[in-house]
Amino acid sequence: MATSITKGSERHFVRGVCSVFLKGKWSTLSNTHISSRLTPSVVNLVLLELSRDVCDSSGAFFKWVESLPHYKHSIQPCWTMIHILTKRKHFKEAQSLLKRIIFKDFLWSSTVLNSLLDSSSDPESNAEILSWLIIFYAQSKMTQDAIETFRQMGNHGIRPHHHACTSLLSALVKDRATAAAWKMYREILQVGINPNIYIFNVMLHACYKSGDTEEAESLMKTMERKQVLPDLVSYNTLIALYCKKGMHYEALCVQDRMAREGVNPDIITYNALIHGFCREGRMREAMKLFNEIRVAVPTEVTYTILIDGFCRANNLEEGLRLRKEMESKGIFPGVVTYNSIIRKLCAEGLMRAAHDLLNEMNDKKIEPDSVTCNTLINAYCKRGDMGSALKVRNKMLEAGLSLDMFTYKALIHGFCRVQEIDEATKVLFQMLDSGLSPSHSTYAWLVDCYCNQNNAEAALRIPDEIARRGIIPVTSVYRAIIRRFCKKGMLGYAQRAFYQLKARGLPSDSLLHAHLAYAYLHGGMPLTASEYLNDMSRTGMMITVKIYNNLLASYGDSNQELGVFWNHAMERGLNSQEQS
Repeated sequence: MATSITKGSERHFVRGVCSVFLKGKWSTLSNTHISSRLTPSVVNLVLLELSRDVCDSSGAFFKWVESLPHYKHSIQPCWTMIHILTKRKHFKEAQSLLKRIIFKDFLWSSTVLNSLLDSSSDPESNAEILSWLIIFYAQSKMTQDAIETFRQMGNHGIRPHHHACTSLLSALVKDRATAAAWKMYREILQVGINPNIYIFNVMLHACYKSGDTEEAESLMKTMERKQVLPDLVSYNTLIALYCKKGMHYEALCVQDRMAREGVNPDIITYNALIHGFCREGRMREAMKLFNEIRVAVPTEVTYTILIDGFCRANNLEEGLRLRKEMESKGIFPGVVTYNSIIRKLCAEGLMRAAHDLLNEMNDKKIEPDSVTCNTLINAYCKRGDMGSALKVRNKMLEAGLSLDMFTYKALIHGFCRVQEIDEATKVLFQMLDSGLSPSHSTYAWLVDCYCNQNNAEAALRIPDEIARRGIIPVTSVYRAIIRRFCKKGMLGYAQRAFYQLKARGLPSDSLLHAHLAYAYLHGGMPLTASEYLNDMSRTGMMITVKIYNNLLASYGDSNQELGVFWNHAMERGLNSQEQS
C-alpha cells in the first residue's frame, strides 16, 4: 500500500503511472495491484507531473482515476486540479469543480483552507480561485463562510478580486445586515483594495436600505475624491433614498446633477421621483414629472405608481382614467395595478365594482395574489359579510395561496364584530397552529367580544385553551388580555389574569406593570397602584418614553391622571428617557 512506499519509490511509481497513461495504456493501470496504490496523495503527485507536460493530460487522468471502484478524490487532488485548470484559463471547468467540492463532497474550515493555501505557491491562481469561492458562498447565502474566506485570504496576503468583494457586500445588504456590510467595507479598504463603481453602488444601496442620507452623501464625496464617476445606478439609488426620506428638493437636485454630468435618466429614475411625490399625496408634482418624461418610456410600474397614488389621494376617477390611458398605449395592468384599484373600491364600499374587476382579472388570466384576497376579505369583514369573506378565503386556499397574518386578523376582527365568538376563536387557533403569533389588538377584540356577551370568564380562559392545544402561552398573550381588562376598568379580571401569569412562571414586564399601576390609579385605588410601582422599583423595571406614549394612546382622555402617575413614577426613579 502507499503508506509502505518510500519517497523514492513513490516518485518512481508516479513517473511510471504518467508514462503508462501518456502512452494510452490505461487498462494496465486498472490492474488491481497498481490501482490499489493510487491513493489521493499519489494522484495529486500524478496530476502535478502530468500538468508539466506540453500535452497536459491531467484533466483526463483526473476523470479516469475517479472511475476506479475503490477510489474517491479527496480535497487535495481536487484543489490541485482546480489550480491546473485556472492556470490553463479553463475557468468554467475550474469553477464547476470548485462548486462541486464546496457544496457536495467536503466541509470547509479555516484549518483546511490554510492547508490548501500552503500547498500552492501561485498567488495569482489562489486569488482567482478564492475570489470565486467568496462569490459562490455569497450567492448561496452562506455569508459567514464568505467572510471567513475573505479573512483567510488577508492572512495569507492575498487580495480578493473586486467582483468577489461586490458579491459579498451585496449579499450582506440583501440580508439587511447593513452594519455587517459597513464593517466588511472597512475591512476591504484595510487590505488595500480601492473600491470601484460596483462596490460604491452596493454601499449606496446599503444607505438606501437603512435610510442613511448622511452616509450616502459621504460616499458620493469619497467617489469624487477617488475620481470614481457615479453612474446611472448611483444616481438612481441616491434619488430613491431622498424620495424615501421625503427629501424631494434634494432628489430633484440629483436629477439636475445628472443632466450636468451628461447621465441620461431612465424610467427607474422617473419612477423613483414620481413614487416619492405619490407617497406624500403630492399628485400634481407627480403628474408634472410624468408629463416631462422624454428620454424614457413609461412602463406598467410607472402607471401603477400613479394609479395607486391617485387612489390613495381619493381620486379614483383619475386613477381609472390613467388605467385606460396605459391600455391604449399597449401597456396592460398587472395584479399590482388591479390591487390598487380594488383596494380603493373596497374602501368606498363599491363591492360589486371590485368583483367586476376580479372577474376581469380572471378573463385576462391574471391570477389574484394574497394582497387581492386579503383586501376583499378585510372589506367583507368590515361590512359584517362573513359568508363572502369565507368564500374568498376558500378560493385563496384552492389557488394555493397561504393565509397570512392579515387574513387571520381580518377574519377574527370580522367575527368579533358580528359577535360570533366561537368562529373567532376557531380562527385564532388555526392562526396559532399555522405558527403565526396574534397581535395585541387580536386578543383585545376577543376580550371585547366575550365581555359584550357577559362572559369575561371565557376571556380569562383563552391562555388555558391555547395550552390545551399544546402551545405554551407566553407573556404577550397575558399582557394583551390584562391591558384590555385594564382599559375596560375590569380590574378584578385583570388581577386574576396577572395571577395566572405568575402561576405559570412567566415573567412580567415594565409595560404590563405600568398598565396595571395606572389602571388602579385611574380606578381610585392608589395604594394598589403604589404596590405595582414599588414592585417595578424593586425589580429594576423602568417606564420608558415608549411605554408612556403607549399609556397616553390608551388613556389620552385622562391627561391629568397621567401627570399624577408620572410624578409617582419619578418619585421612585422609574422614569427613563430611552425610546425602547
